[in-house]
Amino acid sequence: MDFYRTRFTEKLNESLKAVSPIIAIVVLLSFTITPVPASILLLFLFGAVLLIIGMMLFTLGAELSMTPMGERVGTKMANTMHLGTILLLCFLLGFIITVSEPDLQVLAEQVPSIPNAVLILSVAGGVGFFLAVAMIRMLFSVPLSVFLIFFYIVVFILTLFAPGDFLAVAFDSGGVTTGPMTVPFIMALGIGFAAVRSDKHAEDDSFGLVALCSIGPILAVLLLGLVYQPEGTGYMPAPLPDIQDSVELWLCFRDGFPAYIKEIALSLLPIAVFFALFQIFSLKLKKKTLVKIIIGIVYTYAGLVLFLTGVNVGFMPAGNFLGQTIAELPYRFVLVPVGMVMGFFIVKAEPAVYVLMEQVEEITSGAISGKAMGLSLSLGVAVSVGLSMFRVLTGLSIFWFIVPGYVIAICLSFFVPKIFTAIAFDSGGVASGR
Repeated sequence: MDFYRTRFTEKLNESLKAVSPIIAIVVLLSFTITPVPASILLLFLFGAVLLIIGMMLFTLGAELSMTPMGERVGTKMANTMHLGTILLLCFLLGFIITVSEPDLQVLAEQVPSIPNAVLILSVAGGVGFFLAVAMIRMLFSVPLSVFLIFFYIVVFILTLFAPGDFLAVAFDSGGVTTGPMTVPFIMALGIGFAAVRSDKHAEDDSFGLVALCSIGPILAVLLLGLVYQPEGTGYMPAPLPDIQDSVELWLCFRDGFPAYIKEIALSLLPIAVFFALFQIFSLKLKKKTLVKIIIGIVYTYAGLVLFLTGVNVGFMPAGNFLGQTIAELPYRFVLVPVGMVMGFFIVKAEPAVYVLMEQVEEITSGAISGKAMGLSLSLGVAVSVGLSMFRVLTGLSIFWFIVPGYVIAICLSFFVPKIFTAIAFDSGGVASGR
């Protein structure tokens, strides 16, 4: 009990530090340049409480379950299985996890010109294929930069022929499929695979799975864009809630809970079943270890239900209102610095970011500190959000932002240690969570 009490306190402090700056910024804006209706502000504050508790439970649960599950499965697969079996299992795992990702269902609804089933199965196939490719790279110690250069050249060639309306959706899809449930498991799977190698580059190849898995959805949507003609792929903002009293406030959250209880159950089920089969037929972990993992899964599940309910029911209306209000101001370019400040702090509220930082610090024995990595991620997201706000205000094509960004990142990969390249591109998928 002392262990859990200590970990709960530690994770609660992390959650408070991550969410408090966001609360302060929204409250400051609501009392200055963008007055927020009381109902939306109350939704936001109530959602913040759920978000803090959800983050605390999720990060503890991922530490107890997702990370050890992924590492043990990866190590067992690499040690005992034939290459063909490994690749088949990786493809099936990537495919099933992606099909079960609720955010992909939402993305499919935003692209009316492509049948939902076609888009979902294509994206899932892309993730499965690239998860298998990532395992091949890891097993044979091929530099990640080689794969990134080749596949992003293919991506950028396709962007020249795909309809312009598909570009934003295609690159968004890379982040949609790397959800907070699957990312910790996939990253840990890679660490488990690399652990069976004894060469000096094993540590460098511990990361990179998320980076490659993010390419599959982009390629899938771009290829579909060559076949299907777009019929309006723009995103429609959700209507803002109008709450009259505290009862209606509670009803908003009460109505949201069932949806996210089901959503997270569907996301978690493939991983749980995959691990259960491994446990029955191969792993055969001791009862004490298995109980600890099951407790972690329960924490992870409860944490994500609370987190996503808090974000989508409480945070999203406030974010939509602030964005619309600032964009209508005479000095609307203030949206750029405001967006940058929000981006700097909001990445710290992404649950999978904490998992990545902890894994990086553990694998590198502290050579890359979690704090330094968190600061660099915050700065990177701040710049990215600022550029995104500038693009929205000016109407420039996303092509002029995406291509230079990837070119600079890939060029830098030739001048930094290999492990930094893998961590950097993994961070892109992890930081683009919900």
